[in-house]
Amino acid sequence: MKSIRVLGTLLAIIACSVSAYADRASAAYKRGVHAEHQNKYDEAYQAYSEAHSLKPKDAKYYTAYVRVRFYAALEHVRQGQQLRNSGKLDEAVVEFQRAADIDHTNFVAQEEARRTADMARKQARREEAPKVAPQSPLAKLVDQVAGPVELVPLSNTLINLRLTESSNVVYKTIGKLAGINVLFDPDYKPQKINVELNDVTLREALNVVGLETKTFWQPQSSNTILVAADTPTKRKEVQNTVMKTFYLRNVSTPSELQEAATTLRGILDVSRMQTVPNQNALIIRGTPDQMVLAEKLLADIDKPKAEVIVDIAVLQISRDRIRTLGVTPPTSASVSLVNGAGSGGSGGGGSTFSIPQLGAIGTDNVQITVGGATLTALMSDSNTKLIQNPEIRVLDNEKATLKIGDRVPVATGSFGATGGVGGTLVNTQFQYLDVGVNIDVTPHIHSEDEVTLKLSLEVSSVSGEQNIGGISQPVIGQRRIEHETRLRDGEVNLLGGILEDTETQSLSGYPWLTRLPVLKYLFGQDNRERQENEIVFAITPHIIRAQDLTEQNLRLVDLGPGTGVTVRYKDPRMSSTSPASTPADSGSSQKMQGHTPDQHAATPPAVSPQKPPEPAKVPWTPTTSSLPSPANSPSTAGSPVRALNQRAAPLAPAAAQASADPCPYGQHYVGQKNGVATCAFD
Repeated sequence: MKSIRVLGTLLAIIACSVSAYADRASAAYKRGVHAEHQNKYDEAYQAYSEAHSLKPKDAKYYTAYVRVRFYAALEHVRQGQQLRNSGKLDEAVVEFQRAADIDHTNFVAQEEARRTADMARKQARREEAPKVAPQSPLAKLVDQVAGPVELVPLSNTLINLRLTESSNVVYKTIGKLAGINVLFDPDYKPQKINVELNDVTLREALNVVGLETKTFWQPQSSNTILVAADTPTKRKEVQNTVMKTFYLRNVSTPSELQEAATTLRGILDVSRMQTVPNQNALIIRGTPDQMVLAEKLLADIDKPKAEVIVDIAVLQISRDRIRTLGVTPPTSASVSLVNGAGSGGSGGGGSTFSIPQLGAIGTDNVQITVGGATLTALMSDSNTKLIQNPEIRVLDNEKATLKIGDRVPVATGSFGATGGVGGTLVNTQFQYLDVGVNIDVTPHIHSEDEVTLKLSLEVSSVSGEQNIGGISQPVIGQRRIEHETRLRDGEVNLLGGILEDTETQSLSGYPWLTRLPVLKYLFGQDNRERQENEIVFAITPHIIRAQDLTEQNLRLVDLGPGTGVTVRYKDPRMSSTSPASTPADSGSSQKMQGHTPDQHAATPPAVSPQKPPEPAKVPWTPTTSSLPSPANSPSTAGSPVRALNQRAAPLAPAAAQASADPCPYGQHYVGQKNGVATCAFD
C-alpha cells in the first residue's frame, strides 16, 4: 500500500513538471510574438529560440524561430551598412558579426564583416605616421621649377592709338597703357613708324607693331617684355624654350610612335625631340607656341583606332537524288553438248562423243545456259546543309586571318642519299596545306559609317587521292573568292553564290524494246541521278568604334608667317556673349559685343561704389583720352592717344574710388565734356 502511494506521488510530480515545461515554451512564444509586433527582432529572436529549444519538435515554434532569425540578421546587416557609410567601421564590424552569429547561413553578413574589417585595417594603416623618404636636393629644386612665363598686364584696356613716332616710343606707349615694362635688345635699332590702332588688345597691339617693324617680343616676367629684331639668330638667342613629355595612349608599336614624332618635326619644325617607346612617350623641347600646337596636333592624331566586327556566313547546300527502276535482263547465253550415254561407256560422259554417237544426238544432248535477270526499284534523296558563321573583330587597316579545318600533308619533293651499309635511303619533304574555311579580311573604316572590306574567302576539302610517283597525294577541291567592296554599317552583302548542278540519265536493256513506254521497265533499267551543290558567302560588317572627329579636330589654326611657328589666340571679345544693352548705349556698342571678364571697359562716373555691377551686364560709355607724348619725344604736340571702353571689374569697397576712375593705369582724370572723359599721363 505504501509503495502504491509513492508511485502515485512520483507520477503526479512528473505530470506537473511536464505541464510546467509546456507552459514555459508557450510563454516564451508569446513573448516573441509581442516583441515581433513591436519590431524588436532581437528580443523576438531570443524568445523564439527559447521556445524552440524547449520543444524542438513543435513545427510552430520552429517556423517562428527561423523566420525571426532571418529578420534579426537582416536588421543587423542594415545597421552595419549605415554605420559603415557614416565612417564608423569598428562598430559596423560588430553589427555584421552579430548578424553572422544569429544566422550562420547569411553569407552577406559574413562577406560584409570581412570587407569592413579590411577597410578598417587599411584606414588604420593610413592614419599611421607615414615614413617620409629623404628627398634629394635636386628633387626639391624640381618641385620649384616654374612653367613658361605668362604676361599679366595690370590693365586690360582695349587700346586706341594714333601715333607717328619711333618704334621704341610706340612700344613704350603701349606698355604704359597696359602697365608693363618694355626692354629692348642692345642690337635693336628703332625706326620711325606711323601706327593707327582701334579697339585692340595688348597682344594684338604688340603683334601689329612687331609686324610693321620686323621685330618680335618675348615675355621675361609677368610684367616685362623684351623686344628684339626678328631674325633666326635673335630668335634662337632670345626666345625662351620649354620642355614637356607627351604620353600617347593609343599607339601600340614603336613605328606608330615614330610616325607621330615625324609628323611633329615636319609640321612644327621641332628639332629637339626624343621618343621613349617603352612608355609610349615623346619628350619635346621647343618654344611655348610649338608646345601649344604640339598638344593640339597630338590630340588630333592620338585617337583610338576604329574597329569593326565582320560577320561571315558560309552556307553550303548539297542535294543528291538517285532513281533506279527496271529489270536488268540477261545479256548472254551459252549452248553446250552433253553426252547422255551414261558414265559406264568407254567414252565416258560430258561433252565427248564417239562417231556412232554423233548420229544419235538429240535434244537431250543440248544444254543451254542463260544468265539471270534482276529487278531493281530504288530511289534515294539526300540533303546536306553546312553552315559556318564565324565573327572576326579587327582594327582599321589591320589584316585578320581565320582558319577553320585541317592541315593536310602534301609531298613537295624527295632526295636520295646513299648509305654505307643499308643501301639507298630516300627522304620525302612534306608541306602542310590548310583545308577547310580560310578567311583573310582587311577593313578600312570611313567616317560616314561605311567600311571598305578587302576579303579573301576560300572553302576547300579533300575530294580524293592520286598516286604520283608511288606516293599517294590528296586531291583538294577549293572554291575561292577575292573581293573588295564598300558597305554601310549592318549592310548584308552576298559575295557569290557558286551553284553546281549535275544531272545524269542512263538506260540499259534490250535494243528497241527499251523504247516502249511501259514495257521498257521489263526489258531494261532506267537510272537517273541529279546532284546540286551551292555555296553562298554572306558578309555583314558591324562598326563598333568609328573615327571620332570633333569640331576642334576640323577647325583651322593660324600658325603665323611661314618663316616660324607662332600661335594667334582667339579674340576674347568674339568668344563671349554680348552684354545687355540699353537704349542709351545701343548705338555705341556695335563693335564691342562679346566682352570677357578680363577685358575692362570704362564705367560711367556715376556708378555707385556700394553695389558694383556684374561684369557681363554693365553698360559702358566710350571715353577719349587726349594724351601728350612722352617728354623725350621730339614731337609731343598733336599726337592724340585715346583709350576707349575700359570697364572695371567688381572691386572691394576699399577700391571703390579707383573703380570710378575712367582713366587707365598711369593716367589721371582731367575732366568731362559731353559725356567724354579726358585723361592725361601722370
